[in-house]
Amino acid sequence: MRSRRRHPLLVPVLLCALAVLVARPTSAAGDADTSGGLNAEVVRLYDEASLATRQYEAGRRAAEVQRGRAQRLERLLVRERQDIAALHGDLGRIARAQYRSGGGLPHTAQMLLADSPEELMRGQRAVWQADLAVNNAVTKSRRAEARLAADEEKAASAWQVLDRRNGELAEIKRGIEKKLEEAQWALQGQADASVAAGACRGAVRLDQPRTGFAQPWVAPVETYELSSGFGNGGDRWASRHTGQDFAVDIGTPVRSVGAGRVVKVSCGGAFGIEVVVKHAGGYYTQYAHLAAVTVEQGERVAAGQWVGQSGTTGNSTGPHLHFEVRLTPQLGSGVDPREWLATRGVRL
Repeated sequence: MRSRRRHPLLVPVLLCALAVLVARPTSAAGDADTSGGLNAEVVRLYDEASLATRQYEAGRRAAEVQRGRAQRLERLLVRERQDIAALHGDLGRIARAQYRSGGGLPHTAQMLLADSPEELMRGQRAVWQADLAVNNAVTKSRRAEARLAADEEKAASAWQVLDRRNGELAEIKRGIEKKLEEAQWALQGQADASVAAGACRGAVRLDQPRTGFAQPWVAPVETYELSSGFGNGGDRWASRHTGQDFAVDIGTPVRSVGAGRVVKVSCGGAFGIEVVVKHAGGYYTQYAHLAAVTVEQGERVAAGQWVGQSGTTGNSTGPHLHFEVRLTPQLGSGVDPREWLATRGVRL
């Protein structure tokens, strides 16, 4: 009879292993698989959106050219219809004149009763001229009608091409916008989870564009609209607004305005996910309400280097970057960011 205690340590070992697996944070593996990919996906979609925008603008310009061509054809059709109406009028006058004079009968009688070769030739010439006038008028009218029909077909084709091109451009734009919005809010969902946990994810290493800024200072985002400014009052702040807000979409790359060293990367609190950089001369810049960070604390950064991606974490009413310039790393020592950047050659 086999003993059931052949492996006395097997059960405790399995239980310990199971406990370790249960206690082990599973989000880290998921973050490694999805977080960086999602951040990069947002940046890639921004690049695609930028390319699509350039294509859209090129298409819009081509569409305007096409619209101009179609409008020129329409104006040509108006003139051709007027010409045809005039030709029909000429035919009507010729027909009425021949009716009043008895058609070609007087000329025929004149030739039959001619007393001389000269009089006979004059009659023949009159008949020939009358026939020629009618034939010319009919030929011109038929040519004009054929040209009108061909140009009407061209105009219709031009409008169809324009409508099709506009439809294609609108579809491209809608597709990019839908993909980008989905990726943006997925990224924001990850950011909200980080803030709720009070622990930032590790730095996301993105393929940054080769900028090679010649100037030592830059704006914190490339394309933006300014919203709440330094010192503004309102219900959203305990006293006065301590920085400058940049209205940008979730996932927009956020740049260090100058060279320096990252002294703070944190999550939670009113600023949500934030990065603070110390610059030469003792000034600090803060980048808040981020959806992700792309740098580690203690890391040195260059002017224009991405330090994060914008979001709406913390005490935020919508996607934007909150940017501050401070005399210390802490809140409460802020100076006007626009004036500070202006003295360094950057006008917002």
